[in-house]
Amino acid sequence: MPQTVINVPDCSVVVITYNDARRLPRAVRSVLGQSLRNVEVVVVDDASTDDTEQVVRALTEQDPRVRYVRRRTNSGGCGAPRNTGVAAARAPYVMFLDSDDRLPWHACKSLLEEIERTGADFVTGQISRYYEGSRRSRRYYPELFARRRTVEGIAAEPEMFLDSFATNKLYRIELLRRVPFREDLHFEDHVFSAELYCAARRFAVVPWTVYNWHRARARTAPTSISLRYAELDNARQRIRAARLSDEALRRHGHDHLLPERHHRFLRQDLRVYLNTLPARDPVWVAEFTTVARPYLAEIDPAVFDRLDPVARVCCSLILEGRARELAVAARSLNGPQAPPRTAVRRDGRTYWGSVPSPGMDITALRMAELPFTASRLRHEAVLDVRGARLALTIRTYDPFGVLAAHPGWTAALKLGPHTVRLTPRAQPGGGLLSEAALDLAALRPGGRLGFDGHHEPKVVVTRPDGRSTSDVLLADPAAEPVRLTVPGHRVTVRSEGPAGVLRVAWRRQGALRMASRLAGVRTRLVRRLGSPALKLRVYKGLIRVLPQRPDLALFESDVGAGYTGHPRYVYEELRRRGAPVRVVWSVARNRRNFPSGARLVRRMSWRYVWTMARAGYWVDSHGLPLDYPKPPRTRYLQTWHGQGIKSIGFNSPDLRADFPGPRARWRAAVARWDALVAPSAEFERIFVPSNEYTGPVLRYGSPRCDVLVHGDPAAVGRVRERLELPPDRRVLLYAPTYRDQSKFSGASIRADLAAMAEALAGEWVVVLRPHPVERYRVPACLRHFVRNAGSYPEINDLMLASDALLTDYSSVMCDYAVTGRPMLFLIDDWDEYRRVERGVYHDLPAIAPGPCLNTTEELISALRDLDAVSASFAAKYAAFRELWCADERGEASARVVDAFFGPEAPPDRPRPAVPARPPARAAAEGTAAVNGRSRTEDAERLGSER
Repeated sequence: MPQTVINVPDCSVVVITYNDARRLPRAVRSVLGQSLRNVEVVVVDDASTDDTEQVVRALTEQDPRVRYVRRRTNSGGCGAPRNTGVAAARAPYVMFLDSDDRLPWHACKSLLEEIERTGADFVTGQISRYYEGSRRSRRYYPELFARRRTVEGIAAEPEMFLDSFATNKLYRIELLRRVPFREDLHFEDHVFSAELYCAARRFAVVPWTVYNWHRARARTAPTSISLRYAELDNARQRIRAARLSDEALRRHGHDHLLPERHHRFLRQDLRVYLNTLPARDPVWVAEFTTVARPYLAEIDPAVFDRLDPVARVCCSLILEGRARELAVAARSLNGPQAPPRTAVRRDGRTYWGSVPSPGMDITALRMAELPFTASRLRHEAVLDVRGARLALTIRTYDPFGVLAAHPGWTAALKLGPHTVRLTPRAQPGGGLLSEAALDLAALRPGGRLGFDGHHEPKVVVTRPDGRSTSDVLLADPAAEPVRLTVPGHRVTVRSEGPAGVLRVAWRRQGALRMASRLAGVRTRLVRRLGSPALKLRVYKGLIRVLPQRPDLALFESDVGAGYTGHPRYVYEELRRRGAPVRVVWSVARNRRNFPSGARLVRRMSWRYVWTMARAGYWVDSHGLPLDYPKPPRTRYLQTWHGQGIKSIGFNSPDLRADFPGPRARWRAAVARWDALVAPSAEFERIFVPSNEYTGPVLRYGSPRCDVLVHGDPAAVGRVRERLELPPDRRVLLYAPTYRDQSKFSGASIRADLAAMAEALAGEWVVVLRPHPVERYRVPACLRHFVRNAGSYPEINDLMLASDALLTDYSSVMCDYAVTGRPMLFLIDDWDEYRRVERGVYHDLPAIAPGPCLNTTEELISALRDLDAVSASFAAKYAAFRELWCADERGEASARVVDAFFGPEAPPDRPRPAVPARPPARAAAEGTAAVNGRSRTEDAERLGSER
């Protein structure tokens, strides 16, 4: 489409390029396609020798907003072409773009509006790095751009020195003409940014992405100057730029900001070399140490204290000129973050190496305080591949004395499903030496159809009691991969990543490759024949012709996720009585926590569909597949999975919107229920109308709370053993609920666990129980204090083993109240949760049986004085128990079984009919009588008829 020539553009985007004719059009089009149409593109060609000129000429003919400036000689950097572009720009505002990158569609307009709104000298925004090989993006230091703000000079936020790019900013052109780029060095961005921050009286920060930085696949494009980490001159240039940046700060009277600028160098600039240093040869490492050491010696020692412990160790080794040890330590910066070869403990602190010194302090990693199953050993392997035989010589280092503290241990090498016994021998120079040999031709990962994938060998150390700990093998990161052929496979043995983790990868070849493709076709066909729609059609046909088996029951808890909840305890009561009911448990894929002897069927399999159609009883805690109608003579016991303050049913976020489809679907699912377990009158008052349920209610308490009433010392022992809880620590169960708008994000873990560990690790241990729809990984440095119990099969055990509960809005509070133990509530997002997130039926701060806290500091203070704090809530605790736990007498399982299955329920006895459902009532009627009786009375009659 023809364009009108622009006289005065709103924004000039300077695109610099050199021999990048292939990618340049992409960059230019990202500017021409901006939502801000009144832009110009100034392409500055730094004397390219490829087809760049022809490409740009074609672009100028297509769109008059493109202007071309060609330099006569190549500058060898980015500073000169950028200055050339600024001189040619006609707009009052300028952005920079490299020819291999792109601007997001709204970058220019959004930054222009921000600079005019704030009156700032420049505006900076988020950079997103796009990795073309993996097609994944990652934001650069997102914490810098977490919020939109105006900053009154760099002294107000000196951490912004981390943002030293020229390309993610919109500038006033008069500022650029006062602060030109250096043309005599690489990393001119760093010096320019230092001068820029000194010159700017005010700058603005926006949280959205304004620049897409492309990282090309290896070997597909020339490596940019900033990424040539293997060149020592690259490091020299970066250090020179750092010194010039320091001089700029001094010249402008900002000496007090030098520690912040030095922290930026250590955290970012030095780190890029340390990350790749393990792959360099010893001569390179020694010379790099010589290059970096003088500049590091100029830095205030207090700045090093702000680094993470291993980075600080690396800096100390550089300062002391210990190049060989630096190469070993750098392998622990990334990947598995391997422990040191040796460590020393002194006065409660842990040091890398054999001599305590402040720079070698790694106490914060807490590696010496981990439970056995999480303890760290270092295993370094030397490879010898002959034919198809992989021989490994493994040296094991035990820096924290784990092996010495657990005599009788054994060791084995594990590669996927294959295990080789090891016999480690102590060595005079320290560590243990062992050998292992693997015949890769004899290994058949994946079975007879072979395997496409990889395994990382691990050394597994097992104590006499069966507990084990494992760590990966580290191999030489500089070693070339070894490739060999075995029957049906091509195998590659290599070290992976900067740490050099040993990896063995298989790829099918020949007939096996063809067989795997045929197997894939078969799998797709089976999936098509087993589609959900087909299964539902078959099921609806089965229930019309199959008779129900009155001795068959389908049980399901937590959508098949586990053997827990009310269904578990109803099942155990049936087993205790020897009731003639054959129970089949629905189980999700890869769930193994069911007791031996339990009959299992995989959820939504064909067997599951058949069992649903034939079972005379259904018992579950969440809701069996919603679209499956109940067979005419099947009886369905809905136990539900909790009670509490959160909105549910038609008041929950998923259903409160006025969309008829989901609401009708849930209404039909509820209509299948023949009886409902109600733990309390309050549950009945809230839950029944919220779900428009009209059937009998079994209000005898909670089957799953019977064990909380009676106690179970064995459960306490199980938890302490499995989670390795120290006997001298009190146990805080932390069980928050998820946030509907941020599931699987970890957002529900709102307590500052690091601060808690610092303050409470000597007295408490935290057992973390995230919600099943949450994803959270406990940082390695907190595993001495936090035990992740997300996969622990039974939350009742955790409650019984704990001394107190920390939660927010989770229904676990109602069960935990049965124990009478202290509860604390961290509800810093209370207003958002009740108004925007989930919604609630109760004012939690008004009824909570423990303190409602807004900060981790308040939480720590409450735990330090827990007895007094708990005593002050005695009256509210008693009222809370009366509200939710009045019916908990420890006999709910028996009474529910009596009411629903009958005291004996022999298979040949006719089953009593379920009372006819009364008509639906308005939600406001709560538990008012139906046909002269309450639902609870209907339930009593249901039991008496058995």
